[in-house]
Amino acid sequence: MSKKTLAELANTPSPCDDYDPNSMAVNQARATIKAYLNPVKETESLEIRSSLGRILAEDIISPFNVPGHNNSAMDGYAFNSADVEQSGSTTLKITGSAFAGNPLTGSVQKGACIRIMTGAAVPAGVDTVIAQERVSADADSITFTDSIKPGMNVRLAGEDLSTGQVVLKQGHLMHAADLGLIASLGIPDVKVYRKLRVSFFSTGDELTSLGQTLEDGQIYDSNRYTLFGMLTRLGVEAQDLGAIPDNPELLEKTLATAAQHSDVILTSGGVSVGEADYMKQLLQKLGQVLFWKIAMKPGRPLAFGKIGDAHYFGLPGNPVAVMVTFYQFVREALLILMGQDAPAMQPLMNAVCVSPIKKAKGRTEFQRGILFLAESGHWQVKTTGNQSSGVLSSMSAANCFIVLDEETGNIEAGATVKVQLLDGVI
Repeated sequence: MSKKTLAELANTPSPCDDYDPNSMAVNQARATIKAYLNPVKETESLEIRSSLGRILAEDIISPFNVPGHNNSAMDGYAFNSADVEQSGSTTLKITGSAFAGNPLTGSVQKGACIRIMTGAAVPAGVDTVIAQERVSADADSITFTDSIKPGMNVRLAGEDLSTGQVVLKQGHLMHAADLGLIASLGIPDVKVYRKLRVSFFSTGDELTSLGQTLEDGQIYDSNRYTLFGMLTRLGVEAQDLGAIPDNPELLEKTLATAAQHSDVILTSGGVSVGEADYMKQLLQKLGQVLFWKIAMKPGRPLAFGKIGDAHYFGLPGNPVAVMVTFYQFVREALLILMGQDAPAMQPLMNAVCVSPIKKAKGRTEFQRGILFLAESGHWQVKTTGNQSSGVLSSMSAANCFIVLDEETGNIEAGATVKVQLLDGVI
């Protein structure tokens, strides 16, 4: 992809101005968006438990070896492998014991062994541990016939981490295991990027807020609630600016205010090609915004650009299309803006589709699906039924997308398809 500026792209006639045959492919849209993102730079220091879900702003360096000493991987007996008979049985005298946190002082003499517990430091003079279940023991000695591999069941100092090693890199998204890992290094605080500030609002005269009575032709605004849920899962600072009617002065004021106080602005509605509304005019007046038709279903219209210093994403108005475009384009972009280094899309897995699906070639479809484990032990998937962009109940019922790429046409029952899990994402 040529490295044009966003302004050059905005002023270049786009093939997406035509109908579907010239729409932008899903992967091309993702790549274009990623090329024009400016991650946050400001940082803050947090106690490690407060860093869960945040992005590291600096490398975590191990201050010492982990483990700090050679230690036993199991309960058993430690000895020098050179003392083991090459054939027949080996008998060794027990001369002491070592426990985790209470090591044996001194060294182990030739022909001797010690009782050792899991995690206990391996003393000088020994290099191997045999499990207690593999020996015959009395009060003074052990006997075994197993062949021995020198060093077995011994965890070496620095085997996990060595002094000066980069444990977690800048740009790493903090998970639960990372909290314990950093704590094991004695590090109480970490530096992370500040939270991303995201403002969002819906547009349209037909939208009514909860608690108000619906008039003829009006609907309750659901998009702000699904957006709030998805943004909250990502750990950003989300600001709901409400449902804004099709009033150009009010829309302009809302966009300008959001741009001053946000890193990202999300809107739903008002970006479809050919719509007679004010949003496109305002977006082009206030910033550099590209209007695309994406070769996908649901969610064909998408706008992307900048308003002032804020990144802007204009999503479709249909409830399911909002969630699909957020998941396929916005989520990854927000993670990059938060400072994460090359976040990956949710991986695809194979499943057998139990029912036929009608699909036209030339676009990517994200059908809402229910993935389940069949009695045969194989993963199977079925659609949630009606795939209309307005059937929001299908997203509540779904646990995956059935992803059908541009080259795929109709699917017969029993065919293998790709599915994208939703758990932990939306």
